[in-house]
Amino acid sequence: MAIISVDRHKCQGYANCVVASPDVFDLADDGKVALLQAQVGDGTRAEVEDAVRSCPAAALKLEGGA
Repeated sequence: MAIISVDRHKCQGYANCVVASPDVFDLADDGKVALLQAQVGDGTRAEVEDAVRSCPAAALKLEGGA
């Protein structure tokens, strides 16, 4: 199981993560990323990796897991 971490200070609200993985990411009322789940299983890992790579502000990290 991998863990997603978010640096909300870096987040600029581009929503690339929401487009890439809408079951894991959303935008909060302040326009910054909100996690819908913090742990990522094998079934959604590739989708979340795409979301992390697509963040222009580098506000997302995926740690652990295989």
